[in-house]
Amino acid sequence: MIDQGTVDRVFESAQAQIVDVVSEFVSLRKRGINYIGNCPFHNEKTPSFTVSPHKGIYKCFGCGKGGNAVNFLMDVEQINYIEAIRHLGKKFNIHIEEVELSPEQQQVKDDRESMMAVSAFAQKYFTNTLHKSDEGRSVGLSYLRSRGFRDDIIEKFQLGYSPESRSALTDEALKNSFKVEFLEKTGLTIVRDTYKADRFRGRVIFPIHGISGKPTAFGGRVLKADAKTAKYLNSPESEIYHKSKILYGIYQAKQEITRKDRCFLVEGYTDVISFHQAGVFNVVASSGTALTVDQIRLIGRFTQNITIIYDGDPAGIKASLRGIDLVLEQGMNVKVLLLPEGEDPDSFSKNRNAEELEKYIAANEGDFIKFKTSLLLEDAKTDPVKRAQLLQDIVRTISVIPDNIIRSEYVKECSTLMGVEEPIIYAELSKKGKQSRDEQYKAAYQQAPTPPPSQQAPASNFTSLNPYEVEEREIIRFMIKHGHFNLFEEEELGEGEENTTVGAFILAQFQEDELESANPLYKKIMELYEANYQNEDFDAPKFFAASMDKEVSQLTSDLISQEIELSKIHSRFGSKVTNEGDSVSWLVPKLVHELKLKKVKRFIEEQRAILKTAQEARDEEKLLNTMQMISKLQTIQTALSKELGGRTIL
Repeated sequence: MIDQGTVDRVFESAQAQIVDVVSEFVSLRKRGINYIGNCPFHNEKTPSFTVSPHKGIYKCFGCGKGGNAVNFLMDVEQINYIEAIRHLGKKFNIHIEEVELSPEQQQVKDDRESMMAVSAFAQKYFTNTLHKSDEGRSVGLSYLRSRGFRDDIIEKFQLGYSPESRSALTDEALKNSFKVEFLEKTGLTIVRDTYKADRFRGRVIFPIHGISGKPTAFGGRVLKADAKTAKYLNSPESEIYHKSKILYGIYQAKQEITRKDRCFLVEGYTDVISFHQAGVFNVVASSGTALTVDQIRLIGRFTQNITIIYDGDPAGIKASLRGIDLVLEQGMNVKVLLLPEGEDPDSFSKNRNAEELEKYIAANEGDFIKFKTSLLLEDAKTDPVKRAQLLQDIVRTISVIPDNIIRSEYVKECSTLMGVEEPIIYAELSKKGKQSRDEQYKAAYQQAPTPPPSQQAPASNFTSLNPYEVEEREIIRFMIKHGHFNLFEEEELGEGEENTTVGAFILAQFQEDELESANPLYKKIMELYEANYQNEDFDAPKFFAASMDKEVSQLTSDLISQEIELSKIHSRFGSKVTNEGDSVSWLVPKLVHELKLKKVKRFIEEQRAILKTAQEARDEEKLLNTMQMISKLQTIQTALSKELGGRTIL
């Protein structure tokens, strides 16, 4: 475990030399005080990727990626936080000090490292056996070549072979001082009292690599025709392998997925390998398991666009439709390609090159709603009950799509395909959505305690649920970007009045009226600011941009790289503003008052709903109390409106 002092030194060096860090991956050129280049995270011809050495951040105005030097390295290399710190420490010649772990922590770390070491050994053993043993070459290698796989592709995916001998791998591992305990934990060896046997004996081996490229599990295909033996066998779940969280081929595909901004999703190992051999590299497989949210989010780290490729088996397709609903629910764009009857991705790609494959996919892929409707209409035909059930099914799918515009487009398409008027579909959507949205809002903001940072959803997930998102985001931006500015000019202060900073003013206003953000990320930033702003050396932009919390760093890079549209302020307040930092004395109070006014208006609406209920129930006491509350709130509303002069900034 790396001690905090070392982490701080690495961060400081990386932030100060962020241009040097980014230049390893992006060709940058100076423009003013910043540097620009083509974004490494998406295709672009006109540079929209900016690096600010002064602020220590990067920001792409095309795809929205941003953060500090450590975030950049994690994203571009797809490595974890600790690996990024070690990489940067080596780059800047900073010795990495690691603190002593507790006995329990050390045991977990040692066990995991031992399992990773056993898996790495097994991969090399299987690969060597395939190429260097008589049995491997005559059985395993000849089989792979008979499937049409070239030697370079076999090497790329580190394919191997496990001998027929009962315990060949186990015996070799024990000779090399590996413990049977970790052979068993990784599933490589089956242990029964004194009986030890290799799990994958007599099979061609497909190593399953984690996102960093290390083998964490294996799949094996039997070569003998035996009805009692499973055709494919996979490693069991372990501390280093969770099948619901990994995709076959993700390590080999991740850079191309980012570059092409699209991921092709197939089912099996050989589907992935055949696509690579044809020259299409942005492809991964779910390896026969039902698609999971974790797998979808893994793809989402590289692209929002997925094309799912099916062979012509209707039963298999219907069984996987729920997985596609999950993809839509994660806000991703889904297309579906149904291959010709009798073809699967493996066979279909065998006789086509990359250009032919990509052209075919582009010409034949379609949106999921149309595909699902057409598929299920075959069963429903003219049966009114089945058609009604199908409509409910399609509406349920549309209802999980988070983007309103995309959802409305699918409503139009569903209306045309099903011959049902749009208002009817919207009515059904409203029924399905209202209850779940209400429950989600209450669970997220009124009942549930704030979860640990590692479990919190990104701020973007809360945007549609937070009615004050626009105002709170701007207030947080001013706090981070201009929090150290004095709120007033000296000549504006009355006799005996003390000045205050922007940050202190915002904190005081929130505390005075017991305001608390509904967005947990904003709340976290407020708490961090309050805990640190009185330190003499506190630099808010650098402090938050260099945060180890990726969400905090990402948001900071977004906020400090933008400003309110000054033209909007000119037109509404008649003030000639050339720099928002020169206008904090009136901008910040107005922003805070806007937030308060919006909250008061919402409170009044809630009280009016209570008033109506009290009237219907003829509850005179509640009626009187509610009317008094509304009167007080209306007085506050009038005062705030007067303060704002009837005009708002946002």
